[in-house]
Amino acid sequence: MTDIIYAIGDVHGRDDLLGQLHEHIAEFHGYQYPGRSGLILHVGDYIDRGPDSAQVIDRLMKGVEGFDVICLLGNHEAMLLECLKPFNGWAWDLWLPNGGTQTLASLGVSFEPGCFDSNVLRQALGPDRIAWLDELPLHHLAAPYLFVHAGIAPGVPLEEQDPEDLLWIRSRFLDDDTDHGFVVVHGHTPGNDPVVKRNRICVDTGAVFSGRLTAAVLDGDKPPVFLHAVD
Repeated sequence: MTDIIYAIGDVHGRDDLLGQLHEHIAEFHGYQYPGRSGLILHVGDYIDRGPDSAQVIDRLMKGVEGFDVICLLGNHEAMLLECLKPFNGWAWDLWLPNGGTQTLASLGVSFEPGCFDSNVLRQALGPDRIAWLDELPLHHLAAPYLFVHAGIAPGVPLEEQDPEDLLWIRSRFLDDDTDHGFVVVHGHTPGNDPVVKRNRICVDTGAVFSGRLTAAVLDGDKPPVFLHAVD
């Protein structure tokens, strides 16, 4: 039998909701699927905007007892990694107004406008967190599902997809009803509720804005069930 997959949407520094949802998943799995193995898959954007980005990373690095865990790269983690490179002021200009200042605060870094210091950021993160971030994959394929952060470019084979599309794409993917050969499970574009379409499932319910973090429960080709952690 295949794994039961729990696909969790964008966390954005809401460690309280993530801890709650992990507990909910463990209870649900033990009751609903005794004897079945479970995979918890996070679709990226663990940091920025919310108050506890560092704590979210630390929780994910520890894993979840009783489950395999996969964490994908999100565009916010990609922005952070760019800021670790020296002489990269443009990356800071992109990251900070997109929630980077909240992540710096969670790391205990005092930010002054115009002071872009990759060494200070590297020291605050520490080598273990940086190594973990560096190893985050862009996608995970578990038929009939493809898991990515933002989506895919329609009509482009998976091995030829541009990483920028996997991390950032919106309307070109969201508005397309192409049969991709798998159902794309993604986050990146928040809504009030999960979105289920013939060719995609969006699990981003805007945790940092709505106080609602969502997981899709996927059991082969059966219709998804959704679990939520709420304020």
